[in-house]
Amino acid sequence: MSASPDAWRAVIAALRDDDVRALLGETAPAALTPRRRERAQQRLIALGLVVDDGDGIRFDDTPLRDLLSNAPRPQGPERFLDRDGRIDRYPAQAAERVALLRFVSERAFSPDSVMNERDVNERLDAYAPNGDVALLRRHLVDHGFLRRTASGSEYVLTRE
Repeated sequence: MSASPDAWRAVIAALRDDDVRALLGETAPAALTPRRRERAQQRLIALGLVVDDGDGIRFDDTPLRDLLSNAPRPQGPERFLDRDGRIDRYPAQAAERVALLRFVSERAFSPDSVMNERDVNERLDAYAPNGDVALLRRHLVDHGFLRRTASGSEYVLTRE
């Protein structure tokens, strides 16, 4: 999984899934000793993730739901990215679109790199919505963030 700024949301959401938690429990390297089990249970109770209702403990996803619903929303260009760091929509406002394209170009390319089209496509693949690398590349060229060399076979990052 790529480490996008919003990757924690996907982790929290996954932990709310009963099947995911069951499989996670199966991955323990060894059975817990009674002391370690008690310590882990107390930690989960303190976090509010499990509740001891007298008949045993049960999972409570309230703290996870609260984290997801109360988390600050991304600001700036990052608000146009999905949980994986991929563009989920292009902004309608020109200034926001330019800021998003600048954001992507600064992360995908290093200055002074001369890249063929395949290299550009590989770097943009992590950001392109619906795998449409060609459209993202075209936007970067049209908005002046990438420039084709005189031969037309290579690209360079422009300096602003």
